[in-house]
Amino acid sequence: MKRRKFIGNTLLASAGLTLSNAAFGRRNALVRVDDYASDWHQKGDGTWIGEAFWANRLQDWRMEKGGVETVIRGKNRSLALLTHELGKASEPFSMQVDLQFLDKKLDKDLVGFRIGNVGRIDDYRSTAIYGKGMRLGLLGNGKLLLGQKQSDERVSESDLSKKLTLQLSGKPIHSDLYALQLTVSEGRRQLLEIKGYLVGNKEIIGGIALLHDADTELQQELQPGVRFERFLLRGTKLVGDPSRTFGPIMFAQYTLDKQTIKLSAQLAPIGAGAQRVDLFIKEGKDWKKLDTAQVDPVSRVAAFRISDWLATTPIPYKLQLQGHGSSYEGSFAPAPTADQPVKLGLFSCNCDHGFPDTDLRSHILYHNIDAALFLGDQFYEGTGGFGVEETSLDRSILDYLRKWYQFGWSYRDVFRHIPCVSIPDDHDVYHGNLWGEEGKEALKEGAAYVRQDSGGYKMHPEWVTMVQQTQASHLPDAYDPTPVKNGVSVYYTDWNWGPYSFAILEDRKFKSAPQHIFPKEAGIQNGFITNPDFKDETYLNAPNAELLGSRQEQFLENWVADWKHGARMKIVLSQTNFCTVATLPKGSLGDSMVPKLEIPELGTYVAGDDMTRDMDSNGWPHSKRNKAVDIIRRGYTLHLAGDQHIASVVRYGVDSHDDAGFAFAGPALNNIFPRRWWPDLPKDHQPLPGKPSYTGKFEDGFKNKITLHAVASPRKTGLEPAIIHDRATGYGIVKIDPTTRDITMECWKRSADPAKDQANGQYDGWPITVNQFDNYDRQAFEYLPELEVVDQQDAVVQVLNEGNGEVLYTLRLVGDKFRAKVFEEGSYTLRVGDPDKGIWKELKGLKTGKKRRRKQKTLKVRLA
Repeated sequence: MKRRKFIGNTLLASAGLTLSNAAFGRRNALVRVDDYASDWHQKGDGTWIGEAFWANRLQDWRMEKGGVETVIRGKNRSLALLTHELGKASEPFSMQVDLQFLDKKLDKDLVGFRIGNVGRIDDYRSTAIYGKGMRLGLLGNGKLLLGQKQSDERVSESDLSKKLTLQLSGKPIHSDLYALQLTVSEGRRQLLEIKGYLVGNKEIIGGIALLHDADTELQQELQPGVRFERFLLRGTKLVGDPSRTFGPIMFAQYTLDKQTIKLSAQLAPIGAGAQRVDLFIKEGKDWKKLDTAQVDPVSRVAAFRISDWLATTPIPYKLQLQGHGSSYEGSFAPAPTADQPVKLGLFSCNCDHGFPDTDLRSHILYHNIDAALFLGDQFYEGTGGFGVEETSLDRSILDYLRKWYQFGWSYRDVFRHIPCVSIPDDHDVYHGNLWGEEGKEALKEGAAYVRQDSGGYKMHPEWVTMVQQTQASHLPDAYDPTPVKNGVSVYYTDWNWGPYSFAILEDRKFKSAPQHIFPKEAGIQNGFITNPDFKDETYLNAPNAELLGSRQEQFLENWVADWKHGARMKIVLSQTNFCTVATLPKGSLGDSMVPKLEIPELGTYVAGDDMTRDMDSNGWPHSKRNKAVDIIRRGYTLHLAGDQHIASVVRYGVDSHDDAGFAFAGPALNNIFPRRWWPDLPKDHQPLPGKPSYTGKFEDGFKNKITLHAVASPRKTGLEPAIIHDRATGYGIVKIDPTTRDITMECWKRSADPAKDQANGQYDGWPITVNQFDNYDRQAFEYLPELEVVDQQDAVVQVLNEGNGEVLYTLRLVGDKFRAKVFEEGSYTLRVGDPDKGIWKELKGLKTGKKRRRKQKTLKVRLA
């Protein structure tokens, strides 16, 4: 960090920090900007400590009557200061804090500082969350601890109940060695000290945190902890950067649907009482207030809706919390025009191995994407450490928000200036796998597998709705907002953005739990059949089981036929693709071994694997998978998904291979579960021309027809950290041209800098270019006479079977001519029109086979 040379407290005041000369005993001196004094005495009560701190964990710390308190006893609870650290200079420093034990039964708890904190990655955010350093302070038994040394004497029990002052000072002996002194006092009376403790300079360079490290075997004990007041830092070894704050507006997401912007501003838990956020847009050099929204007291989201948005250029916006000086800025991008190609960023599965993901962020920003698609698992249960808390609804909400904030800390600049879709998947709601069964409650007791296998949600219904509000409340309004069981909200919807029409699905919420479909002797655990003697495959088809549920199926049927608002391309967004692209060693009865499987060298084909039957995937149930694929192919639809931790491009088949559309499941941003694809290849297997042997036509473990065009299995790369780079991590870029209807799918390695490595930056098999018309390549029985729309380009055409009233497909033409294919003998109707003007012409009685006319004349239609 560069040393700041400014004098005065202007910069610190802008970050919500204040300094007191008297606090440092320098009444007549100018205050160094790199010094620090807490301003807690000026703040109200509440959970959030302020923008200069990161609390580990959020729910374990609280502002209370001018000080900061831990509200529990737990291991390694820290309050990291973001804006200051101990730099490399060989200079003196000191720090002090007033503390008070709130409970007499703290035994050997350590209360004090942790200095020289260093994270997994050289970044202050990593240091704040994962930093390790030197522990020092006062133990609950009355002794002082400084590094590895404890004082021989103790503070008396009567003094331990008082407010005490802990002070650390350090002086360089020479450039590589420091002498530290730690004292504890009560008022002006010094009680104990450790002095002359020698450490290397490198041991103390790094972050600074307050610490309450409890001596308990439990995850936590819900009892009062300790109180801190007047946290002061001074000295020329300190380096300050007041720009390194976070909050109170953590980030914001928005979509532009037709002419409506919906924006969700995500705030910190900023205390009791009504809180309001103002939204401004920039007009010329001035900011104009556009709207005000109240902060939801549960999700801490301030939701805005702006109607009649007609801007054709980017418009800067600013969000301002009323009564607070800081703001959050972004911009609203205009919707793409009818002939404007776009680039979509495809992201999912964000474990925290690489936090704060600065490499990913810079690589993604290089692509200059037009919209960001975060399709699930924005974080995992273990993000930030400490696991999951379910002790109370309030604490569970704060536990979630901490992890959600961490996601935003990594990626908010990716979507600061563009529309963003984020939809929660199973890990976002604290499930390894999720079969939602329309919002029912899962078993309240038992192991994680037992509870989730029972179907429904493990967490409280209000908590589930809160999660959805934080991630999806900025999406267009739900197609049918009727809640499911227990009042759990829904968000599945369509999004019209320029010439692009998206369907956003919830492919977990309505899905049946396989444990309720299979007989008990199948031994269902975590979505796998664990009884090797169970051979009845009729349950794989399971026509009585749900995948998307009837509500979403009806939505999709309406959506594929609706081409209003100038829609030219149809795209489905969901958490998971409709197949199972994964293999495991033969005989596997579950996938718990996946993280331990050996990762092969490049060029090695792993033998001995079988297709998996993982019912967490959307390959099961087979019957409803086929129904979903059949519906979306009727709109010539591209499918984009995440979840699988293994990137793939497949072409779906229903009745035969390749009779449906393409699906791109992107790679994991940070892969915690490195699935692989090494199918046992029969002798007659034919890979796709010029492509690896693992491509080509397959049936997955549920007998779903798929054609593999590309897949990125884990490989040894030689790059460090291997836990990031050997697990086929990265992101997808999807380029779409609405004029030619071409779709190019790119799959970028996390390790590749796209600015420098265009030739080798993508995984083997990518990029792949297809056309919209490839998304329903079902073999035609016959073609109807050619259609020509004589007075309009790019009209919409719908083909109906007059025998059963079925809509075969709907699409927008390229140009003015089209020859419709049909799939059986019969009589058909062509509907041709402009849905935005409500103009339709119908050509009925178009027959095929022996009943057709011998000479097929061009069918000319005039819409005006």
